Amino acid sequence: MKLYAKTIAQTLPDWATVVTKSADLFEIEINDEHPNFQSLLEELATEIEPGTIGVKAEDLCSRLGIEMSNAHLHQLIEQAQTLISLIATHPHYEQLLKTGYQPDLNIADAQTALTYLQWELERNREPSD
Repeated sequence: MKLYAKTIAQTLPDWATVVTKSADLFEIEINDEHPNFQSLLEELATEIEPGTIGVKAEDLCSRLGIEMSNAHLHQLIEQAQTLISLIATHPHYEQLLKTGYQPDLNIADAQTALTYLQWELERNREPSD
């Protein structure tokens, strides 16, 4: 499991590792099978809605001493477009296509959906004075 944070505690538990660090974002890999992490999940588990037990991200982040990233939607769209492009040219994806992988929706559909979303954001952007 991965978390993306703006800030992190000076020391993280042994089941959490900083994978990448940029000026404004930390990528944290969580070993979600680690017994200490599982214990923390059990401790933080609450009834989120009737019949649904889970852990609120806010509670987990508070316990870890991290502040989650709240990127702007246009930044997330750009990141998603980059990732989709990387997937489209990845050798394993190309191999799947060669062996007959034919999903109902494909990479081009995902790229189109993101482009439409980006256009809608631009269309609804308030004019600057």
